[in-house]
Amino acid sequence: MNLLLDTHVAIWAISSPEMLAPRIAAILKDPDNQTYISAASIWEISIKFMVGRDRAIPFNGYEAIRHFTNAGSRILDITAEHAAATEEVVTPHADPFDRLLIVQAITEPLILVTRDSKIAAYSPTFITW
Repeated sequence: MNLLLDTHVAIWAISSPEMLAPRIAAILKDPDNQTYISAASIWEISIKFMVGRDRAIPFNGYEAIRHFTNAGSRILDITAEHAAATEEVVTPHADPFDRLLIVQAITEPLILVTRDSKIAAYSPTFITW
């Protein structure tokens, strides 16, 4: 499976694996699965780390890139098609990072792994717990 990790899942996988359900941890560790981290997640981490808004961000954007790539994840760039397709996403909340992750998962296609039930409800192919 090709998996796109929501920002919080990517962070937990690196810094707090105990936050992941055992089933999710097993999926992420399976060598037959490839994980992707969106450039949008790196952007989100960078912003939240810089402003200190979210104490749950344990590393900055540059460190995030290093951690994720060292763990075997691929960084998914944001394309113009991804950006334009965000206007087609109707979600209960308007978080631009979430909208972009949803669009990237659908257009690539990738399976989005998230703890956010509102995002997971967007597609039956998304994985949550």
